[in-house]
Amino acid sequence: MLSQPGMGVVLGARVLAEFGDARGRYAWARARKTYVGTSPITRASGKKKIVAARFVHNDRLVDALLRQAFSALTVSPGARTYYDKHRARGLDHHPALRQLATRLVGILHGCLKTRTTYNEATAWSPRAENSAAA
Repeated sequence: MLSQPGMGVVLGARVLAEFGDARGRYAWARARKTYVGTSPITRASGKKKIVAARFVHNDRLVDALLRQAFSALTVSPGARTYYDKHRARGLDHHPALRQLATRLVGILHGCLKTRTTYNEATAWSPRAENSAAA
């Protein structure tokens, strides 16, 4: 957990306490992202698609992950590139930071699932970005 960019001892403890230490609790990264509340809600009918923000979430966990994402901007070139890409698309600071936090939760889930430490090249490779978009 501490190998993640922007994750220190205090934030790591907060994130671990809020997620819990049961390894099998989250089968997929999407389940972990949904629990955090940073992933959007998508409602689609035959004619239109609506994407809305989640309002019900764990405030302490979201705060810790947004702090991690903000800190990761200075230490991780991949995180900075991901954030800048969203800013260039027209997102404001907070939505782009929320997108980065969601991506970092997915990376954290992968590290916990495979029991490996964070690797910058693996986490931000083009293959990983394509699978995250799918």
